[in-house]
Amino acid sequence: MSGNRLLTLSVATVVTMITGYSLAAFYAPMDADQGFLQKIFYLHVPMAIVALCGFVFGGICAVMHLRTSDSKWDLRSYVAIHVSVILGVGVLLTGAIWAKASWGHWWVWDEPTLVSFLIIFLLYATYTPLRFSIEDRERQSRYASVFAITAGAFVPLNFIAVRAATQTVHPRTFDRTGNLPPHMATAFLVCLIGMTLLYVLLWQYEMAHKNTVAQLRALRRKLGEDDGVRARRSAAPELQVR
Repeated sequence: MSGNRLLTLSVATVVTMITGYSLAAFYAPMDADQGFLQKIFYLHVPMAIVALCGFVFGGICAVMHLRTSDSKWDLRSYVAIHVSVILGVGVLLTGAIWAKASWGHWWVWDEPTLVSFLIIFLLYATYTPLRFSIEDRERQSRYASVFAITAGAFVPLNFIAVRAATQTVHPRTFDRTGNLPPHMATAFLVCLIGMTLLYVLLWQYEMAHKNTVAQLRALRRKLGEDDGVRARRSAAPELQVR
């Protein structure tokens, strides 16, 4: 991605997120029970949705990698999962803060939505150690893709199972019987778009960095120099740059 397009995406992300959280703070109505603290909803829920979609996106890229054997798809899958794991940490932290304020506990183990997200997060937390544990790069990429596809298929299945649960105290954002009021829905939608743009921006920046390193390494090889770009072993896929 060119520098100008990255700059444009960066500006769009900042503007959208500022607009979204300004709407959440000043336009969306105050919750009658939780007060201003309920507005963490506009950060927590969009972050969770985008993180889960990012995991699925990583699985789709992994499918393309197994079909084409092109290392660029392995890298896309790796970066997608990496960024989603980072957002997942934010989801767990904001969820714990919200739970403490709402329920008086940092965590509620009998709440299926919380526990299911934790299970997914812990599952993907093993992705990078899996890559580190395999020395051969070709086997590493194949096994990582199989993992990403299997885990990516588990995400929507897990979501469906949680939605089918009859006993839950966790608020449901998209419920047929409890749609958001217009002002809240508007703020939430803008925040969701902003979080999506943030994910895409982080993904694009990391992809740009990995591509630049691969091109620099290829150039050093052409010049007959030692490849000193990678000072330590990394779990990131190696691009084949000609």
